[in-house]
Amino acid sequence: MPAGGDASGEGETGTLVHIPVRPKHLSPSSASMFRQCPQRWKFRYVDKLPEPPGEAALAGTFAHRVLEELLGLETDERTLASARALASQVWTEMASADDFTALELDPDGVRNFKWTAWRAIEGLWDLEDPTTVDIVATETEVSVEIGGVPFVGYIDRVEEGADGLVVSDYKSGRAPGRKFSESRLEQVLLYAAALAEIHGTLPARARLMYLGQRIDEAAVTAETIAEVTRRLAETWEELLKRSATGDFPPQPGPLCGWCAFVRQCPEGLAEVERRHLAGTLRPDAPALAEAV
Repeated sequence: MPAGGDASGEGETGTLVHIPVRPKHLSPSSASMFRQCPQRWKFRYVDKLPEPPGEAALAGTFAHRVLEELLGLETDERTLASARALASQVWTEMASADDFTALELDPDGVRNFKWTAWRAIEGLWDLEDPTTVDIVATETEVSVEIGGVPFVGYIDRVEEGADGLVVSDYKSGRAPGRKFSESRLEQVLLYAAALAEIHGTLPARARLMYLGQRIDEAAVTAETIAEVTRRLAETWEELLKRSATGDFPPQPGPLCGWCAFVRQCPEGLAEVERRHLAGTLRPDAPALAEAV
């Protein structure tokens, strides 16, 4: 039985009946997905439909792995030359990974993939001098209860700053407009809340590091932690309600163009077609192939 929101089985009359299943936990990504579209959350976490990462996501994974290895070196070894050597090592693994081979890239596509990943890697130097970073931990898994919600996640890095611990998450994609910056910081503020629960003290700052672009940062205070904890608890409560009823409605919108489950969602497919005909859908939206 799926460890997600609902299941179904046959009753005595042969009709399908809903069997509630309590979700195990929330992560920043699963909470965000549920808010954006409950049905997409169901497809992913209840029905367990496969959601292979796209090319951009895999390039980001590649960059994250290299930066994790880089920050594990002695400070004076954290150079671009070291990053290139590490990238070569990580590429050997990536090139044979199932998710990468499933992309079926031609030689030009492979070359573009490598350049995309490398631009993200070298973009770290646009933001900081990595030889000056006092690393406490990288790729830290956290599993803790926050505000009554079972919470899990992976923190890209924790470092010691002049004012205390700094929680950071790398982003290899395009930085959002400034008006969306505050909402995007919720992810790292939740990580800060998790560390506070584990260690008993608040980190000083939470940051999103848009590689090669900018750093968005927020001070970690009792007030900011209370706000993100409240939103997480509200999401959890709504998720439990929908899990009990099995009602996970679609919520069509611009992100339908990037949803891996659009083929299973008539409403999402119609939204992609509508936006395509209106000329408001980016031509690189992966779901466009399903609609036209």
